[in-house]
Amino acid sequence: MNFKLWGVIFAFFLFAFSTSEAGAHHGSKKEMVDRGKYLVSIAGCNDCHTPFKMGPKGPHPDMSRMLSGHPEKLKMPPAPQLPPGPWVWIGAGTNTAFAGPWGISYTPNLTPHKTGLADWTEEMFIKAIRTGKHLGVGRPIMPPMPWPAYSQMTDSDLKAVFAFLRSIPPIANQPPPYAPPKKK
Repeated sequence: MNFKLWGVIFAFFLFAFSTSEAGAHHGSKKEMVDRGKYLVSIAGCNDCHTPFKMGPKGPHPDMSRMLSGHPEKLKMPPAPQLPPGPWVWIGAGTNTAFAGPWGISYTPNLTPHKTGLADWTEEMFIKAIRTGKHLGVGRPIMPPMPWPAYSQMTDSDLKAVFAFLRSIPPIANQPPPYAPPKKK
């Protein structure tokens, strides 16, 4: 086989890989947003980032506050002391605040409002999910955020999630910052 033919074969495989799931942007902006909506739905993002409210069948996400994080007006009392044993964390009834040995974590606002992800870039978002670091470079993202599982998403899936988050209505809501554990 001559070098020209090998060059053509190499170029074909390079092109095929560069357009594969690992690095491709698939479809139109609408298709990307729709894919992101699907991924946010199956990944359970609303389970923690959308405050719960009580309904006839029990607690469920309040979609009028979709993905807006812990309600800024809901001031949480000190977390109860957990007894020794297998109980290691506790969650608020809104399912947006969690306390454990790591301190108290509040789910952030994921909407495109300035109190949410308005200033984030796609690169920052992907880096945060991949590294488990706030803003992609800051403090660790705290439990119960399952970022290690989400970090396994493809780049195109994370880009789709970010595109969807950019497409939803912005909601003004500034959740409290993470509170580290009190020193004993």
